[in-house]
Amino acid sequence: MTIGIPDLVSVRARHPEAVAEAAARRSRRPLVRDGGRLMIVAADHPARGVLGAGDRPLAMAHRADLLRRLCVALSRPGVDGVLASADVLEDLLLLGVLEDKIVMGSMNRGGLAGAVFEMDDRFTGHRAADLARLRFDAGKLLLRIDHTDAGSLTTLESAARAVDDMAAHRLPVFVEPFVCRRVDGRVCNDLSAEAVTRSIAIASGLGGTSAYTWLKLPVTDDPDDMAAVLETSSLPAVLLGGDVGADQEAAYERWGKALRLPAVQGMVVGRSLLYPAGGSVAEAVDTAVGLL
Repeated sequence: MTIGIPDLVSVRARHPEAVAEAAARRSRRPLVRDGGRLMIVAADHPARGVLGAGDRPLAMAHRADLLRRLCVALSRPGVDGVLASADVLEDLLLLGVLEDKIVMGSMNRGGLAGAVFEMDDRFTGHRAADLARLRFDAGKLLLRIDHTDAGSLTTLESAARAVDDMAAHRLPVFVEPFVCRRVDGRVCNDLSAEAVTRSIAIASGLGGTSAYTWLKLPVTDDPDDMAAVLETSSLPAVLLGGDVGADQEAAYERWGKALRLPAVQGMVVGRSLLYPAGGSVAEAVDTAVGLL
């Protein structure tokens, strides 16, 4: 059954089993192909209440527009898959655009942006059992550590159990670690070499096994520090993108330099490609793929 974006509400209302049926027939592929590097498009921001992109505070709140942008991105050569919450991934399943793609479920979304409990980032998204049932390919969790906020301990413990659960299902889990602090009530990530190094060391030791753990890492404030920072762990890593910036060329240069490091196996980029500061989604995606 092939449907369009305007049909999603009707299908969901009248035939909710269509999601499981689409998941069961989806063609799959290996996570990493020989000689290849991963390019994953991220769209899990709305589930944390993060809807802004660039100067548009509610850009990602328009679901049909977001889906159209994702469909364009997934159609471009070199794009391997998508990271999103359950609702977005199920829309994409119903639209039939996830064939032969890596499907990565976002697992902990409880630390809502701006909330007093933001550091208590409980797992309100995909569980390992859900990802296995839907035949998805991997999961992702966010691990923000604020040494002054007790909520980080709950996040650490729940993240460790999620790593264990994913390993029990033999599913890769991408851990995105940050050392952070609140500045004027707002959570800010520390991208200094020392902070990123500490976050990698903590994330690498989560759970009873690291056999299925990957790291999803930012580029440090000084990109020249990345080689030393990545010596902290033997786990494979992908780079993450950030919000839309005015100087997209500078971001591409930073990514390109880090992608030359042997530990880096690809990129997971979201708003920078889906809502580029200049040009189209296709142009932004193609430029990022070219860096690989």
